Amino acid sequence: MSWFIEHFRFLADKPAIVDSQGAFTYAQLATQIDVYKNYLDVQFDDSQVVVILSDYNFNAVALFFALLQKKSIIAPIVSNNKEEIDKRFCVVNPDFIIKLNDHGEVHVESKSNDLDRHQMLQTLCFNKQPGLVLFSSGSTGEPKAMIHNLDSLANSYQGKKQKNINMLVFLMFDHIGGLNTLLNTLAMGAKVVFPNTRNPDDIAALIEAHQIHVLPSSPTFLNMMLMARVQERFNLSSLKMITYGTESMPESLLKKIKMFFPRTKLLQTFGTSETGIAQTSSRSSDSLQMKFDDPNLECKIVDGELWLKSKTQVIGYLNASMECFTDDGWFKTGDLVEELDSGYLKIKGRAKEIINVGGEKVLPAEVESVILELDIVDDCMVYSEKNSITGQMVAVQIVLHDGALEKEAKKTIQGYCRTKLDTYKVPARFKFVDKTSFGERFKKLRLK
Repeated sequence: MSWFIEHFRFLADKPAIVDSQGAFTYAQLATQIDVYKNYLDVQFDDSQVVVILSDYNFNAVALFFALLQKKSIIAPIVSNNKEEIDKRFCVVNPDFIIKLNDHGEVHVESKSNDLDRHQMLQTLCFNKQPGLVLFSSGSTGEPKAMIHNLDSLANSYQGKKQKNINMLVFLMFDHIGGLNTLLNTLAMGAKVVFPNTRNPDDIAALIEAHQIHVLPSSPTFLNMMLMARVQERFNLSSLKMITYGTESMPESLLKKIKMFFPRTKLLQTFGTSETGIAQTSSRSSDSLQMKFDDPNLECKIVDGELWLKSKTQVIGYLNASMECFTDDGWFKTGDLVEELDSGYLKIKGRAKEIINVGGEKVLPAEVESVILELDIVDDCMVYSEKNSITGQMVAVQIVLHDGALEKEAKKTIQGYCRTKLDTYKVPARFKFVDKTSFGERFKKLRLK
């Protein structure tokens, strides 16, 4: 993995990273990697399991590459919840935990390993191959810990065409989408900007201040930006592209985003923690039709479900069965898709999110798209609730536009839905809220 470091040295004084502490060049990044590598060589041997407790910043990135050079198995953890951190320690069973302070000083803590280490971790350590452990969001059940061969993952970015663009990393250090943005940007020799906080005003301020060209985000967060009217208070004209993924995009929300960003290309991305982030193309900026344009990935549709196989997929899970993988290596994503012409497909939603109303199937994104067509609604989130007769019924959280009244809004929404949807898809239960339920990765949390 020396190519990344040589690449950084070759780029020299080009801008590389901007964080809350300042701006740094590629030469400074290469130097800081060397500093950390020399320090860590004294602290512990190569091929150790190491947790990094930090979100993105210049020093965390340098530390990541220093550990990569040491053939470490790296588990980034971004959390302030001690119980959650302790649970992840038990799964990963690290040799060392590294904490960074605001000045980039490293604190290395050795951990005693009383627990048996997973065979996959032992094999990587024995073969002196670097690894990456990522945890799923855990929106349903305990988060799954999946392990990548980090050499394979990082090498997939080699040979990227150099581009002079500014990208903002939105997803966090422990998310495959965030790591994809980071590695992709650095491989292109572009500038990456890290937010200190993730709220609409702060993100919009960074876009304006650093002339961000590409903003990767989620539908939930993009709608939050629209609700905050950031496009009216900040100059976002530098944006050439907004990419969106991690969850289903309601079609009416996509059209609303395009209306507010008419000169910005909108691109639907797709990826999983298990297979990595794929190269995709959208039929148009206001279309939810997409196709895969990735030589490292195969896809097929089985009974309406998208299956993937990639050169960068995980070795396996540390704390879960491999039942979502077939014997011949296909990953069953759980995403339901519609096949279209010319290789395009449309993501309809997650199989586990289907609401079963007396045997009739309801996909939340379809209902959300209809509701979001109404001017009185700023946001909504459709989910299932139990029903003694039909088993489940359609329920919805609603964020009303300023001035709308709840009683009148309920009648309006139900009436409008009846003109657009089958009766069983019309929400039967309403909850008016200040904001919908979403996780720290700005992905809707479907209530059960």
